[in-house]
Amino acid sequence: MSVMDEATPRLMIVDDTLDSLQVLEEMLTEQGYRVLALPDGEMALKAASRRPPDLILLDVLMPGLDGFQVCARLKADAALRDVPVLFLSALSAPGDKVRAFKAGAVDYITKPFQFEEVEARVSAHLRLRHLQQELAAHSEALESTVRQRTEELVEANARLAELDQAKSDFLSIVAHELRTPLNGLFNWAEMMLTDLPSTADTQECSRGFAAARRRILSLIDDAMLLARLQIRCQAIDMYASDLAPILAEAVDAADAAYHAVDVAIGPAPTTTARVHGQHEMVVRAVRALLVTATRFALPGSTVRLTLTPDDLVVRMAIEASGYAVPELELARFFEVFAIGRTLTPGGDVGLAPALGRCLIRASGGQVAIENLDPPGVRITVLLRRLG
Repeated sequence: MSVMDEATPRLMIVDDTLDSLQVLEEMLTEQGYRVLALPDGEMALKAASRRPPDLILLDVLMPGLDGFQVCARLKADAALRDVPVLFLSALSAPGDKVRAFKAGAVDYITKPFQFEEVEARVSAHLRLRHLQQELAAHSEALESTVRQRTEELVEANARLAELDQAKSDFLSIVAHELRTPLNGLFNWAEMMLTDLPSTADTQECSRGFAAARRRILSLIDDAMLLARLQIRCQAIDMYASDLAPILAEAVDAADAAYHAVDVAIGPAPTTTARVHGQHEMVVRAVRALLVTATRFALPGSTVRLTLTPDDLVVRMAIEASGYAVPELELARFFEVFAIGRTLTPGGDVGLAPALGRCLIRASGGQVAIENLDPPGVRITVLLRRLG
């Protein structure tokens, strides 16, 4: 049999009236269908089990198993339940039709019938059956693709988790190994400075040494925190934090640890607002942004903080007067080491901008920078207000 013949729909006709069976078989064969005509229900069930047809035309009134019983058994078989069944019957009462549809039939043709009607309904249900098969095949293929992609994503996520852990462990090891020799160097240098005569030069040297030590250790801490936030992308528990103590601690920390020459910070504005974020995380973020602002301040000036709260957010402005960010650098100002050169006499910005933005974003806020006229910068921080 050719490939074309195999693609031709196969119909089964079940009717104990031989004249009706023969007429339908001849007419449907002439229409190009492959037809199997059978005179009773038992034979139909056995033949369908061996090779399911594409559609069944089933008489209702037959000796032995009637059409309702045959249809019920077809629908109880997982291999046959999707084969469309069209009833052929002289019974025209509404109750008979309802019973047929309850048994699982898709259509009901009343005898005597017009062949054109039979052929039209057969053709329509075969098209519907074909579309259903295509949809089922498409759904199965889609489910298979989804399962495959899900498995691939699970494997990829597991691999990424391993890599993230490896990176985190590596950074921890590097930080630890850096601290160990650095602490030795710091201790030796401090001992040597202590043994020197106390003069203006040695005092200045001691202050410079202390500032450099703080900067190196802070850089290591900032790099570790930034790496954990960016590499692990771990969920961080947030809660409502009072903003006033956050600002006070951030100002004190920035002024004590990173104070630029002849540049003051503060004072911290008073507020009763509460914001979304961990206390220590927001303190560290504000401190980093304050340090960033000092790099653009003129000697003798003050970095100022102002707050503008509303119902949803607290807008914090950190302003410094003196120097501006080159326009070409503004768009990538908060990227890690995007600015690898010193922009002002105040020194390079280091990791402070990137760390500040990363911590604020982790708290659900936003950070931006703009140039002022006369020259200076304004760093704007938006924090979610919770009270």
